[in-house]
Amino acid sequence: MAEEQQQQAQEKRGPGGGGERGPGGGRGPGGERGPRGDRPGGDRGPRGERGDRGGERRGFDRGRPEGPPEIELDKLIGDSLYLDNQAHSIVSRMRDMDSGTKSQLRRLYSAVRRAVRAPESERQHEFVMLRARLAYTIARHGLRSLDQLEKLLLQVTRKNDIRGYERFKDLFEAIVAYNE
Repeated sequence: MAEEQQQQAQEKRGPGGGGERGPGGGRGPGGERGPRGDRPGGDRGPRGERGDRGGERRGFDRGRPEGPPEIELDKLIGDSLYLDNQAHSIVSRMRDMDSGTKSQLRRLYSAVRRAVRAPESERQHEFVMLRARLAYTIARHGLRSLDQLEKLLLQVTRKNDIRGYERFKDLFEAIVAYNE
């Protein structure tokens, strides 16, 4: 039955293959198609795959670390030198990786300062919203070097301690200063 339908469809198209492709139906001389391997991008193997990827996703598990280690909040609160070193490392990564502008950083820093000055009952909410704003800025402008700050901001918000908020502000201030 399927062969009959195929044969009827072939008869409707005419001898050259017809269709909307003009004479020859997009085929080579004599109405024949060339072998798939002759076309650019051919030799794809089964199911259109190019080469043997072994089911791995591109860019994953290549032996490289995922990124810099997380900033430890307790260490940040207790050690000023650790804070300074973290600020330096973030700024150097920004210079290597991102094209973030100084004005973007200053705007974020102003938002951090406002959140720290908020009344205690609203402070955690302000920092939650700040994290959303930081995440948007990172994604919008491709500032992947600030991912560490976003993770740290989550820790600070969960702990909900004024010292953590103050140290986060100090870290951000150092980042802005070293980026000038």
